[in-house]
Amino acid sequence: MPLSQEQFSQLAKDLPGMGSDPHSVRARVEAMEKVLERSFHIPGTRIPFGLDTVVGLVPVLGDVVTAAMGAYIVWEARNLGMSKWQLMRMAANVGLDTAIGAVPLVGDVFDFVWRSNSKNLRIIKKHLDKHHPGTRTIEG
Repeated sequence: MPLSQEQFSQLAKDLPGMGSDPHSVRARVEAMEKVLERSFHIPGTRIPFGLDTVVGLVPVLGDVVTAAMGAYIVWEARNLGMSKWQLMRMAANVGLDTAIGAVPLVGDVFDFVWRSNSKNLRIIKKHLDKHHPGTRTIEG
């Protein structure tokens, strides 16, 4: 039995982290950034890396997939009502990551060093801390 739009909206609202409120958006974006940039550590070191680096090793398809995931973070920022300047900066971060990441070997090293999703998360957090202070979390 298919759900009506109203039923779906109510279901999404009841699930934790699935709403369109700033707190839910912050939780989703932080989770996506962690998966893309800080999921794993190089053994014996404290240097983090994530799926952006691993999936980026697959020629062409990996770069397209990670670009789409980065674009999702920009889309969430757009839904927060962030300024066009902030959105352009975020899109440029993803675009640069994708363009240079497409170059064999050099792009893989660049993906490891240039953490566009972490940069975009900082932009979103700065916006949320200023315009939606109730979403702040204490990081320890």
